[in-house]
Amino acid sequence: MAGAHAKNHDYHLVDPSPWPFVGSMAAFVMAIGAVIYMKNHKADEAENKIGFFAEIPWLLLIGLGFVLYTMFMWWRDVISEAHKGDHTPVVSLHLRYGMLMFIASEVMFFVAWFWAFFDASLFSGETIQQARSLATGGVFPPAPLVDGAPDPTKIFDPWHLPLINTLILLTSGTTVTWAHHALLNNDRKGLIWGLVLTIILGLVFTSLQVIEYAEAGFSFTRHNAELPGNIYGSVFYMATGFHGFHVVVGTIFLAICLFRALKGHFTPQQHFGFEAAAWYWHFVDVVWLFLFAAVYIWASAGAVIPAH
Repeated sequence: MAGAHAKNHDYHLVDPSPWPFVGSMAAFVMAIGAVIYMKNHKADEAENKIGFFAEIPWLLLIGLGFVLYTMFMWWRDVISEAHKGDHTPVVSLHLRYGMLMFIASEVMFFVAWFWAFFDASLFSGETIQQARSLATGGVFPPAPLVDGAPDPTKIFDPWHLPLINTLILLTSGTTVTWAHHALLNNDRKGLIWGLVLTIILGLVFTSLQVIEYAEAGFSFTRHNAELPGNIYGSVFYMATGFHGFHVVVGTIFLAICLFRALKGHFTPQQHFGFEAAAWYWHFVDVVWLFLFAAVYIWASAGAVIPAH
């Protein structure tokens, strides 16, 4: 009878888990909370009901909390399976396929924002889109003067903070690669220091991005009376903002890998968790290079750049 239960294949049959159901319910609660918050916020603002507690999206935060809890517990179980030897070479290969497909979906996510950017910039004066032509004046970025008055919509100098951030991300790609090679050579010290430096560079990048946004002369929409926005502001903040969010996620991903490395996890033969984090970080680097070339450098031609 014992031989009937012996494992004679390379696949891992996952034990019954509550996390798919719990995660789906948590995501549902978070989505409902987001809808309710966005729907009621403007009504409360119009009725002057906005206060500290009215501003807090309680249901959204509860859903988010359960989503984060599910992520932690689910990935904890996956790590436990790896330590038990359930991640055979075949299983590890399929995990890599899954990560590659996830990154491919992220690529298409950013394709949408690049599509919006190039559609607005290359066809800014398209006569069939009258509203866009009126908004941009037929040029992109929008003209620096509107009815003889200065338009606050000025773009960033690509050779200032954007260039510094580019160098920072490129350097972080080097340090995470150093950490990977150190792991392959069983150099625990090199692995840890490579991760530490990469995390620090990620935090510096995010900090400079916050400073850049604080100094922006344009807003996301036109609803800000002091900092009018336009289609350039919309695509700029959506593309760079989502990239910044991915940098934050990647930094957390690497910080977890650092914590695991300090606990003695990862071996030269089995380290998919770190490998997935490194792939994700390189993806973030490549996306930024495209953003820097298109949204910062190419879009700055003919635009007004504030003097520093």
